[in-house]
Amino acid sequence: MKVLVAPLDWGLGHATRCVPVVREFLRAGAEVELAVVKANANFFREVFPELRQRLAPSYNIVYPKHGYNMALWLLKNSMHLNAVMRYEHHFAEEMVERHGYDVLFSDNRFAFYSKKALSIYMTHQRRIAFPRAFAAFERIGVMWHANIMRKFDEVWVPDLEIYPGYAGSLSHSGATPGDKPMRYVGVLSRFSEWNAKAGENASNLAGSAPSSVENAENAPNLERDVDLMSVSEFMAHSASVEWNVASEPSEKRTLGMRSSVMRSAYKVVAVVSGVEPARTQFELQLREALLKIPGHHMMILGKPSAEQKTWTEGNIEFHTHLATDDFAEAVKRADFVVSRGGYSTVMDMAELGAKCIFVPTPGQFEQIVLARDLSKAGYAVEIPADELSAETLANAFEKSVKMPKVEEQNLLHDAVYDVVRKIKERSI
Repeated sequence: MKVLVAPLDWGLGHATRCVPVVREFLRAGAEVELAVVKANANFFREVFPELRQRLAPSYNIVYPKHGYNMALWLLKNSMHLNAVMRYEHHFAEEMVERHGYDVLFSDNRFAFYSKKALSIYMTHQRRIAFPRAFAAFERIGVMWHANIMRKFDEVWVPDLEIYPGYAGSLSHSGATPGDKPMRYVGVLSRFSEWNAKAGENASNLAGSAPSSVENAENAPNLERDVDLMSVSEFMAHSASVEWNVASEPSEKRTLGMRSSVMRSAYKVVAVVSGVEPARTQFELQLREALLKIPGHHMMILGKPSAEQKTWTEGNIEFHTHLATDDFAEAVKRADFVVSRGGYSTVMDMAELGAKCIFVPTPGQFEQIVLARDLSKAGYAVEIPADELSAETLANAFEKSVKMPKVEEQNLLHDAVYDVVRKIKERSI
């Protein structure tokens, strides 16, 4: 069974939550390949260095500088999104035709499906949240998303089926795929295996997976060329560039090095994530606040495509990026974790049992709803982005509690093995 996993490239969260999905398919004996863009290629090289990567189209999302609602921004940019979706669907069909995939797994890529392969769509946002004043748009969003879902063979929801789970109303109400199966596959964290086996090397799971990577670093500028380059031209370019992992020095192809400077404890570990310009704005706010708070702090800048660097300014230890094991170790050593409120981060922090302070990205109403609901449930503390300061962080420390631990579950395992069964039945 041959599987192509394709996460959406809106921040790194979709890539991180695909890690347990990839591992489960590998355990089931599948040959897994990854559809990547420049922004997440290095992350996947770190976690799965032996898996082949194939260059995928980018959605090229640049968030507005000022925080008006993200869902309204999506409506304004619907023509661009529709153009990319058409391109993406042709790309998916071409990939199945050329490489014989049995399964296409899309994490929120709206058009990554094919009639010639079993196509799975994963999303935690059955409901695309809008502010109350724009409730009519929310109904339109639900209908639009339901139409997307119906084009796939299955829909997976990364949460617990019993309300509220960890995503609350976002994952338990809203769009359904009609007569297509929809199943809850549990909380998906890249740290589940780290917690269970103290950082088992994921590459051991890859077995005899191919050792060549179609290089995303030398990819065409899809942000510019998506409307200019035909799918056939794009596929030809992608196939013409190959990078042999085995021939590269390990320090070049393994992004996350074990840190020799990590302290035994940190007051705050701050995790910067998301896309520009909000990511840099968050970084600057955190730096200014943490320099004023006594104690040793760490800032992880969320730049997996950048060169691995570590430096210190005042009482803050900076890392451009950390390997999965180091990241988990840092969170475990922190009194508090400050981060955006994206759902992948919520799942990771729940897995690690962190004391979390969430600062939602301005304009991303999904994050605002998640942070608000988690705060009301007593699972985390919320600080609006325009109120982030040393003073508001100090107040949040007093209220912070550990995220409730994720219970052991076999939902993802069962879902994957049902896919294996279906593929076997198709081949009979």
